[in-house]
Amino acid sequence: MATVTATNDQQTRERLLEAAGDLFVEHGYNHVTVRDICRAAGANVAAVNYYFRDKLGLYQEVLMRAIECMHEGSKTAHEGNPGISAEERFGHYVRTFMEQVLSNGQACRAGKLMAREMADPSPAFDLIIEKAIRPNSAQVAALISELTGLPPADPRVGICVGCIQSQITGLTGPVAERMVPGRHFTPDIIDFVADQVIQFSLAGMRAVAQEGNSPSSGKFKKTSERS
Repeated sequence: MATVTATNDQQTRERLLEAAGDLFVEHGYNHVTVRDICRAAGANVAAVNYYFRDKLGLYQEVLMRAIECMHEGSKTAHEGNPGISAEERFGHYVRTFMEQVLSNGQACRAGKLMAREMADPSPAFDLIIEKAIRPNSAQVAALISELTGLPPADPRVGICVGCIQSQITGLTGPVAERMVPGRHFTPDIIDFVADQVIQFSLAGMRAVAQEGNSPSSGKFKKTSERS
């Protein structure tokens, strides 16, 4: 009897996590209620409090699963043949990350969940920054530093990181959904978009690198010091 009860408890908990994940991706944390989640999961309204303490506790667990998925995806994206050039490693990163974000599956859901957070932050936003965005951004910054010759802490490197990530994640957010309804990212379309992002980003970074060696390269620093 105890084994059956434990199994039922685990199944209910998993249904709540799955239902909550789908609803949070579709509507965002702030627009989903505990009642919505329990109805979708076929569970009693008190189940969220029983298993997760409250809606935020449930959301944080959904996020941690998404973050773990993103960590695995980030590891794959940053794993390139060490013998290839920095430009080739950058291309591998963009293409792999974009495939994960735009293809079907858990990686895609994680990417959409992050895009929801960018558009409508929840009380768990700091968790995403510290556990998901900051670690990946540091790795991208190191690669951009290698490509541009600028120190990783240079503000221009940080701006490049933001521009690159925005090009990728911007395709999964609620704005993109409304601007391009009925989007269907086939492997060929993902490959085409990835090529454009790679070429666009490398051209921009080359321009940044050239400015970094020019007499006007200190203007950003001087402006920052005045502010």
